[in-house]
Amino acid sequence: MTTDRSEARGIIVCDTCHHRNRVPSAAEGRPRCGNCGAALPWIVDAGDADFGEIAENATPFVLVDLWAAWCRPCRLVSPALELVARELAGRVKLVKVDVDQAPSTALRFQVQAVPTLLLLDHGEELARQAGAAPAPVLREWVEETLAHRGAPA
Repeated sequence: MTTDRSEARGIIVCDTCHHRNRVPSAAEGRPRCGNCGAALPWIVDAGDADFGEIAENATPFVLVDLWAAWCRPCRLVSPALELVARELAGRVKLVKVDVDQAPSTALRFQVQAVPTLLLLDHGEELARQAGAAPAPVLREWVEETLAHRGAPA
């Protein structure tokens, strides 16, 4: 299922029952469908002011996409990352950070090129990958990293 405009405003359509769910950018736990209870993908934007609240305090692992609007590879990898977030719903939270709008966050993670992808556990960097890749490669990278951390499948 593709992201639509309503999802950008925190409304996620459940892939299982198609119920519309409001999912906040920051919250405790993992989002579940209010109708059928299925795990929902958690895809949010963050900036310098709210990155800590949104990404560092999240219960699931956080996949950070550090990107820029002018970057063609960034635009190409975005749908692949959203697919991975859907496939790993309940296990990862995808946090998208525009480095031009969030320079302090980019500096904190010493971003040299975009896209840069990070996998975080409560703000601790577990893995990093620079450049675009197809969804199966990204999913394998995330799953291998989580497996090394002893995360449940």
